[in-house]
Amino acid sequence: MPRVRRLRGSVVWPALLALVLAAWALASLLSSPGSTSSVSRRSAAERVLASMTLPQRVGQLFMVGTPSGSPSPATRAAIRRFHVGNVVLMDTTTGGRRTVRRTVVAMRREVGAASTHRVRPLVAVDQEGGNVQHLRGPGFSTMPTALTQGAWPVRRLQRSAAAWGRELHAAGVNVDLAPVSDTVPASVGGANEPIGHWQRELGYAVPRVSSHATAVVRGMREAGVATSAKHFPGLGRVRGNTDFSSSVVDGTTRRDDAYLRPFRATVDAGVPMVMMSTAWYSRIDRHNPACFSAKVIRGMLRHDLGFDGVVVSDSLDTPAVARWSPAQRALKFLRAGGDVILVSTADPVPAMYHAVLAGARSDPALRSLVDRSALRVLRVKQAEGLL
Repeated sequence: MPRVRRLRGSVVWPALLALVLAAWALASLLSSPGSTSSVSRRSAAERVLASMTLPQRVGQLFMVGTPSGSPSPATRAAIRRFHVGNVVLMDTTTGGRRTVRRTVVAMRREVGAASTHRVRPLVAVDQEGGNVQHLRGPGFSTMPTALTQGAWPVRRLQRSAAAWGRELHAAGVNVDLAPVSDTVPASVGGANEPIGHWQRELGYAVPRVSSHATAVVRGMREAGVATSAKHFPGLGRVRGNTDFSSSVVDGTTRRDDAYLRPFRATVDAGVPMVMMSTAWYSRIDRHNPACFSAKVIRGMLRHDLGFDGVVVSDSLDTPAVARWSPAQRALKFLRAGGDVILVSTADPVPAMYHAVLAGARSDPALRSLVDRSALRVLRVKQAEGLL
């Protein structure tokens, strides 16, 4: 009898072991990166990224300007030739919703399998209110200045932002490059050329700017429009205007500054994009403007504030960054941790695009940054229904 039991054990246990090993192998196959199960768990953004060519991925990192009232032939060509994935409406039009819609449709006509892998563009505009309201005319409300908006109750501002967002959405615009999250001290006021002079600030106190910037983010989200808090880490305490000067310096802001709280509030509220300032911050990084500073983008915005959305530049074709070539500007911004290179016209795109593409082909580290940034852009587009 003992001999029989040993014989049965020598047959049964190997069989059971074989079954266990087979089950383990099947589970490993199904969970492997290339398996059907793994693919099904990927987000739509990840699946689109995986099917894009490198040139198309690089193109997703550009946002190129066109006049709001008429489509730019150069920008349309850039979508076809350089796979440009996003556009920004520049200048002011009083033609109303139909005029803007025609411009947006003209840009979308360039979207195809070869250009952008059929991924539709983020279409952005500066629609803050007051002096900075680029879209006007039938279909668009007249928006008061941000300073006036900041005097409203939070709920009223959120409702109004939702209404303004619905107007943008109806015109085909899916990104408002707002809210301005810079706080201008009352003692500075209009002497602050980029913000205070135009009453673009939501208030003179950090708590008010924080609450009202958050209201804009939430209201626009209700309307299906993404937002971009700006201009990190803040333009409220400078004097010069980065649109016209190459030497705008903030000698006050520190890494743990209280004036960063409105940006933190919008990040906590889920703002999908943050725009970088092109000013210099001497107490943080003496060697680079904020848009080219890893200390500011990676250290402060990504690490300290925990932001993992899309970092977009302020215009990289202004005097603020003119000391660098277009190619250098694009590479410095991406290597510092930025995602979307914004330019007001298509003129610098060829040099910028070719520099990024060549760098991604020769440098694995830059290729990794391109892939990561393109995925961030695609995630925003997934949320906006553009994939």
